Parts: sequence; structure tokens; C-alpha cells
Amino acid sequence: MKGALNSIIVAFSEILKWNTIKIALSSGAIVVLLWIGVGYYFWDTLLALGDRILEYIPFSMVKSNGAWMLSTFLWFQLVLITFALIYAFFGNLILQKVSKEQYSTYTFIILVLSALFWGVVWFFEGSYIYNEFLKLLTWLPFETTKKALGFIIGLYIIYNAIIVTLLFVASIFSEAIIKIVRKKHFNQDDVVKTNIFKSIKYTIKDTSVFVVLSIVLFPLLFVPVVNFFIQIGLWLWLTVDTISYDALFMVDDKVDTSLIKEHKGSIYFISFVTILFNFLPVVNIFGPFFGEIAMFHYFKSLKEES
Repeated sequence: MKGALNSIIVAFSEILKWNTIKIALSSGAIVVLLWIGVGYYFWDTLLALGDRILEYIPFSMVKSNGAWMLSTFLWFQLVLITFALIYAFFGNLILQKVSKEQYSTYTFIILVLSALFWGVVWFFEGSYIYNEFLKLLTWLPFETTKKALGFIIGLYIIYNAIIVTLLFVASIFSEAIIKIVRKKHFNQDDVVKTNIFKSIKYTIKDTSVFVVLSIVLFPLLFVPVVNFFIQIGLWLWLTVDTISYDALFMVDDKVDTSLIKEHKGSIYFISFVTILFNFLPVVNIFGPFFGEIAMFHYFKSLKEES
């Protein structure tokens, strides 16, 4: 586990480097804009799907979990608004005072601090906010409540589509980032050419399972607390094989898959830290690249030690 923690620290330092941020932001922006376009075009279909799903959910559960979902959605919005306001007023000042590398670090820190600030507010006032939303949903007619939750279900589907696509993109472009890590941390200029088709087949397999399980387990996403663990489990299933096999293919031409079984605890720990990025809008763009770096460093360190 010590090696996993060290790899996570390395990944945090590397994900804040300007070259990594450029790759992550440029590819992430394309993915997000693509799915925003798809969502806009098929929005009525997504709303209809949400309405159909809600027909099978008891109204009491719809109200209770609807209040929780609206509370969470409000938290996301406040984090983004706070981050945007800070950069609107102080972004140019920060850019004048620091280098590009430091600017990237400040960007990440400000976003995390925004999330932590509103997290503290929700920790102390979360029950009050939840009860106020519950009152609102009680006052509203059922049709209006359904439309509000149908809107959130549509956003949920689009958000998960973005996460899945980002994982594919990180898998494809990971070599460019890993080349830097290999040279800096292992003094190697050589690059093990990844067979994209071999590594990405695990991503396709896990994505298929993720979609099926998401459909089967979707009703449980309306059960408070349980939905949190269900979502973590789904994202973990989606991530663990992809970043571990990508890393193995980039460590050596001869892929030793036995390492996955031998070091399953560390692999799942790195994957778990990776999926935590998904809970922060915008920051989630960096999650898959963080996972690729951490997992590569972990497997490469194991090989160097042996």
C-alpha cells in the first residue's frame, strides 16, 4: 500500500503540470461540448425517459430522494459559480503574479477549496436545505415534481456519458503523458508502444457491463445513502480494468497480468481515489489521466524493484 500512496502523490504532482493540463483540458472540453450537443438534440427523449422511469417509483420515494438530488445539484452549481466568480475577479491578477505551472496549481486549489467551503456549509446546514426542498416538492403537484426530477435524470445520463468517454480518451492519449513520467521519474527515454486495440478492449468490456448494471440498478439510485455506494461501485467497475491494463501495456511489451491479482488491494485503492474526481464537476476531466499516471507509476515501480 505504501507504493500505491507514493504513486498517488506522484500523480497529483504530475496532473498539475502544464503539459498534462493542456492535454486533459483540450480533450475534456471536446468531450463535454460533444455531449452537450448530443444532450441538447435528444433532450426531449431524455425527459421522456425520465418520466417513464418515475412512473414506477413510489411518490414518497420520489419526494424524499428528489429533495436529496436537488440539494446535491444546488451544491454542484454553487461550487461552479464560486469558482467562476473568483477567477472573474482575481484570475488576471493571479496570472500576472505566478508562472504557468503555479497558475495550474492555483486553479486546482481554488476549485477544491470552493468545493470544501460549500461542503462545510452542507455539513452544518444540509438537513435544513434538504427539508426545504422536501417542502417544495410536497407543495408542487406531482407532474411538476416529475418534470424537475426528469430534468436531473437527463443531466445524470449525460454526465455519466461524459465520464465514460473521458476514460476512452485518456486511454488513447495516455502515452503522451506517460512518456513524461517515464523520463522524469525513471530516467528512461524509451517508450513502450501501447497496442491501443488490446488495451481499449477492456474499456469496451467494462463500459458494456457498466451500462447494463446502471440500467438494472437504476431504481436503487432513488434510495438515499444506498445510491451513493451504488454509484461508487459502478464507477469503480468502469475504471479499475481500464487504467490497470493500460498501465501494464505501457510498462513492458510482455504484459504480466498476474500483477493485477497479486496487487488487487493497491489497484482498487488507486482506482477509488481516481473515481473521487467524478464527484467534482470540471475536476472530473482530470480523473482518468490521474489514474493512468498513478497506475503506471505503481506498476513501473514494482518492475524496477524486482
